[in-house]
Amino acid sequence: MKKIVYFLLILNLTFTFSQELIIGEELVDPGIVFIFEGAVKDHVMPNGMHLKESQTNIHIEARVNWDTKNIPNGTPAGGFVAYLHITAKITNEKTGMSTFIDLLPHINLVDNYHYARNISLPGNNDDLYLVEFNVLPPTHIELSLHKDWLDNYGKNLMKKQYFKYKNVDFEEIANSSRR
Repeated sequence: MKKIVYFLLILNLTFTFSQELIIGEELVDPGIVFIFEGAVKDHVMPNGMHLKESQTNIHIEARVNWDTKNIPNGTPAGGFVAYLHITAKITNEKTGMSTFIDLLPHINLVDNYHYARNISLPGNNDDLYLVEFNVLPPTHIELSLHKDWLDNYGKNLMKKQYFKYKNVDFEEIANSSRR
């Protein structure tokens, strides 16, 4: 009986800490996978750069990794893609009010490296939202390219990208807690 209770406790903790809403998944050349998520708000440091957990509704995330196949030679399959500039705009579909945020690199024990921010939704938890992500490649100051990359993939790590998702329902995530 103790084993069953212990297993259920671990299962419950795992569900509580890994609960995320998949907003969208994209694959772009040259083999970069984007997974956009709404996650349960969290305590993020340094405090001066991030809203307090108590002041937010959700943690908006972009997990950006190399695909596990069809990737450039020498690329770590599943590895984090660094130096991207990602913004998110969340618009309340009922009122038109919006929130705009830069997603910054984060690290945790669930997703490892990812881009994210805690945000306050521009409306009620049970409203529907339009979520837009803009992704810009690293500038030439942040990432230098060798000739072999230039010859095979061009002057940038990737082309700029724009993704739009309608009718996103954050209610379950916004009403959840990690603690």
